Amino acid sequence: MTPSAHPYMANSAAQSGQALLEAVGVASAEELFAQIPERDRADDAIAARPGIRSELELRRMLEGRLRGGISTDSHISFLGGGYWKHYVPALCDEIAARPEISTSVWGTPSSDHGRNQAWFEFTSQLGALLDLEFVGLPVYSWGCAAGHALRMAARLTGRSVVVIPSNVDRERRLVIDTYCGSRELDGALTVREVAVDPATGTVSPAALTAVLDDDVAAVYLETPNSWGVIELEMAALIEATHAVGAEAVVGVDPIALGALASPAAAGADILVGSIQPLGIHLYAGGGVGGFIASRDEERYAREFPTLQVSIAPTLREGERAFGMTLFAQSSYGSRELGNDWTGNSVYLWAVRAAVYLSLLGPAGMRELAETNAANARATAELLDALPGVSVPHLDRVFKEFVVDFRGTGMPVADINAALLTRGILGGHDLTGSHDGLDGCALYCVTELTTEADVRALITALEEVTAR
Repeated sequence: MTPSAHPYMANSAAQSGQALLEAVGVASAEELFAQIPERDRADDAIAARPGIRSELELRRMLEGRLRGGISTDSHISFLGGGYWKHYVPALCDEIAARPEISTSVWGTPSSDHGRNQAWFEFTSQLGALLDLEFVGLPVYSWGCAAGHALRMAARLTGRSVVVIPSNVDRERRLVIDTYCGSRELDGALTVREVAVDPATGTVSPAALTAVLDDDVAAVYLETPNSWGVIELEMAALIEATHAVGAEAVVGVDPIALGALASPAAAGADILVGSIQPLGIHLYAGGGVGGFIASRDEERYAREFPTLQVSIAPTLREGERAFGMTLFAQSSYGSRELGNDWTGNSVYLWAVRAAVYLSLLGPAGMRELAETNAANARATAELLDALPGVSVPHLDRVFKEFVVDFRGTGMPVADINAALLTRGILGGHDLTGSHDGLDGCALYCVTELTTEADVRALITALEEVTAR
């Protein structure tokens, strides 16, 4: 096939490529990649495939690859670890797909009013759930939100050390580390860990106090944490944080707040978390959304890197309008001089979350939270009764929990492989993620997990681990 410009890739024509090279003053694209070490370069043996020029061919190829694949729809799933399978009402799909919504993320002035109102409803509803007044539009993920919040705290306090629990999810920890920056860069933050008590699965006030000093800008905590355990001493942890003049940043699952008191009630300064449970489907690599919220105080509002939407009266009596506020302090308004770089984020998902929260309401969110907790604890008790299997902290988990398979003598990878042949996606393998978790897996149970699903899991595990 004769090489040609790819119809889906701008500037892929040879003449366009040459013009770009001349504009930046290099002879070839290879010069641009010279700084990348050889060990990080792609294998030259990878053969280039001719581009697909027909939309029909492209559709057939993608559908062929996806058809018959393994997913949380085709299999019984107990996967969690940051992305959870919750029910998504059809109305979330319907409204998010409407052209007046899906085409107006950055629309014309005539489309901004409805878009801004939908965004305002999202921030208002989420704020009511979090018990906080000031909520920004979502960033890419929970990890991004946590990273931004810690940098906000550093700017507020003028300090450069942040404290996080030792059991934070590895992926989220890597994102936080990236936001904190390398020591060689100006403005980098030092990450200090506080140990999690293996007996309780939580951070004790004594352990936290031992790592605090006047250099700490913020303490980051989670409830439920990365092991699914609810922090029962949150008020004492926040009090210890404030005692050294640091900001208390807490990561939460918004579903859990349908039944649990918000950490804001205990004095938390900034709350972060994921909006994925709020009407957003699971995606392979797609944005799922993270939120940042604080009290409605100017000192916090001025440090937000995200976009905000406010409501205000117009010149016409009794009329209100919605519009952007504090735009200049974002990277949209000030580029590299803004409060961190937020880039184009997942604002369409804010509309989905607004629809979801309006459909459930306070009573629905409470029922949902109680259902998740009841299903998870019932499943955890059944797993704990299996020979060689144990579930620590099962009396204080919400929807995720650690399952210890070490007593079976089988690696989690082998157990999961055997479950897969039986149509079940087992828990997230924690082997190698943290000290003491080799042979353990993180299981997730939500409102979509049925009794039949749990019976199938228990029967399969009995078969797989039988000696």
